[in-house]
Amino acid sequence: MAITRYIAMNTIELSKEQRSLRLMRKTLGNIVKDVTPRAGRENPLSENTILDIRDCFALISEREAELAEALNFDQAKPYYTDDPQARPNVIEFAKPKKDH
Repeated sequence: MAITRYIAMNTIELSKEQRSLRLMRKTLGNIVKDVTPRAGRENPLSENTILDIRDCFALISEREAELAEALNFDQAKPYYTDDPQARPNVIEFAKPKKDH
């Protein structure tokens, strides 16, 4: 019972962290969208700030991947089991017939 409770609490904590990360990603993305200059105008953000924002997005992505792994979430693109699966493009070569 104690182990089950620990796992459930741990999952709840991870879920809160995932929601926090999702909200930070969304908020940071909206800030970038709001301050992105129109064509021909100077960007109000310094180069260092732009790099810091990129680093924040990368850090959020890394942590989201760690949480997904901890909860055994498959990060592959979801699909329906009855959907046709993508097949690689395979080209078959035929040997030319020898003329005798």
